[in-house]
Amino acid sequence: MARAGIGDRVEGFHAVAAAVKAGRARTVRIEERRLKGGAYTGLADAARSSGAEVEFVGDVRDEALTSAPQGVVAICRPKETVSLEDAAATTDPAALLVFDHLDDQRNLGAAIRSAVAAGLRSVVVPKRRAAPIGAAAFKAAAGTLEEVSLVEVSSIPEALRRLEQLGVWRVGLDGLGERSLFGFDLLAEPVAVVVGAEGAGLHRLTAERCDAIVRIPHAGPAESLNASVATALAVFEVSRARGWVS
Repeated sequence: MARAGIGDRVEGFHAVAAAVKAGRARTVRIEERRLKGGAYTGLADAARSSGAEVEFVGDVRDEALTSAPQGVVAICRPKETVSLEDAAATTDPAALLVFDHLDDQRNLGAAIRSAVAAGLRSVVVPKRRAAPIGAAAFKAAAGTLEEVSLVEVSSIPEALRRLEQLGVWRVGLDGLGERSLFGFDLLAEPVAVVVGAEGAGLHRLTAERCDAIVRIPHAGPAESLNASVATALAVFEVSRARGWVS
């Protein structure tokens, strides 16, 4: 089970609608003025049908944890996590996204949104010393966090060791990698793409547990890419290598 707090507060229309559809919403608060549009009325109806309590209020911003809650917040049951073994079995061949202590919830959520769009639905995150998977992450993910098999681990290097035992290649992203991400042959095999923290990159032990370190080639002078942008390029290259997208 998830530790208390993962997804227990969700904000933003798409994130709340996805939580309602997943059956996690307990209480949904919607600003009355939003009911002039049919989308929010439909959301209220869907929430009631799922068993959630619906409350109409004047303004949700005072209780919101994000700067733009889009007129709706929800109190939810925490999102359940899965084992590393179950996550590796989600797709055939396995395709996992491993985050090595990202610092920004919004980057995390945006990266997961790209992963789901590319067909990767297994995400591994550390329990400590990383961005919490809170309201900002769920809002940035725009509902896609409900679609992923989420794994929480005490140690990213240990998780990578376990993935090796499961027959999964570990490929880290780093600007100093010797090989290019594009056309890298291991991406068509059972693989875990490992993304480092903003600025710090991959931790030493994490990098040592990777089978290969690849870089994203730059044509311009940018020193590095935002973590969510780098992740988007990586997951779509995995998808392309497998023929999931063309």
